[in-house]
Amino acid sequence: MAKIKHLVVGAGISGATLAERIANVLHEPVVVIDSRNHIGGNCFDYVDKTGIRIHKYGPHIFHTNNQDVWDYLSQFTSWHPFFLRVRAYIDGKTVPFSFNLNSIAESFPPTMAQRLTEKLIEKLGYGHRISILQLRESKDADLAFLADFIYNKGFLNYYKKQWGCTPEELDASVAERVPISISTSDDYFIDRYQGIPSNGWTPMIRKMLDNPLITVRLNTPFDKSMEYENLYYTGPIDEFFNFEFGELPYRSLTFDIRTYNQEYFQNNVVVSYPNNYDFTRICEHKYFLDDKSDKTVVSFEYPSAFVNGKNERYYPIPRPENARLYEKYLVKAQTECGNTFFFGRLGDYKYYNIDMAVARALNLFDEIKKREGGNVQQTKSFGCCANLWWRKIFK
Repeated sequence: MAKIKHLVVGAGISGATLAERIANVLHEPVVVIDSRNHIGGNCFDYVDKTGIRIHKYGPHIFHTNNQDVWDYLSQFTSWHPFFLRVRAYIDGKTVPFSFNLNSIAESFPPTMAQRLTEKLIEKLGYGHRISILQLRESKDADLAFLADFIYNKGFLNYYKKQWGCTPEELDASVAERVPISISTSDDYFIDRYQGIPSNGWTPMIRKMLDNPLITVRLNTPFDKSMEYENLYYTGPIDEFFNFEFGELPYRSLTFDIRTYNQEYFQNNVVVSYPNNYDFTRICEHKYFLDDKSDKTVVSFEYPSAFVNGKNERYYPIPRPENARLYEKYLVKAQTECGNTFFFGRLGDYKYYNIDMAVARALNLFDEIKKREGGNVQQTKSFGCCANLWWRKIFK
């Protein structure tokens, strides 16, 4: 068998982006392999017998302020505008979460709610967003009370379920992903561009891979005996090196997907359960693309520790000791693997959003063009180097 010029391991959004660029810009053949039986990685979705498109691995909503990434993906899909609004079940009712001024109005008696709202606006300003860890540093008695309420009712037990630890035990960047909003907007994200591919994630990624120069092989785990010139690896970097320095910790998820013989199960796309049950949230899929059906499909999401050979890796755990372990693998990769590139959530051990994963793959492609001799017309830069991002967080 002839040696593969470009071998991409992983047919998720990261691998598909890189393969598409190599094929359509460098005009060189690419082989993409994936151990799963489908393309799309964790973005994979499908239409089930109810006619509803299901996000198999949990809700995937695209949001970004990076117009270059938005424009890049827009070559392969139109967009269904979608602004995620999450509610959390707290003290017998559901309230907006990210926690905001509406949440305060729904959680406290009117006089108390008014006092807390006025104090937030006075001290922080309307429209400001602040992490729960920062709010807990407040010396004001009212704000300290509010911070403790939000922390204990909305964050502490959720983190224990989702991450297996408290908010203080993770890098502060995790808490910053779900800030407290001093506004009446229930939008979970504030990015300029937000949406879901109009026909779904899988059709978009299939279009990205639709080039005769791209060969996709599913049900095909990576084997180091494969012959290739260049390897682009989105799998776990520690596994690639046979866990030489130890396993990088991850959190995993299990999805209990159920069909109900009723039009709707809940009044919101995502309802979180910080303090009740063993699952963290319930997602109702027909809301994503406004699918019409007299039935509905929901998924209950159960987090757990990743155990190699038992479940799947989902979330790298952003802690300083894990970053230091990853750095050992990164140094080994840089010194021993001149024709191997690691990227994606598992390859970079980064808690990427979709836009960040795409930006990383586009940046990697710029590196590849330089190695190929710089004979291809340059494209825009699509974000910062992922490895520098880790060092910034854990400096």
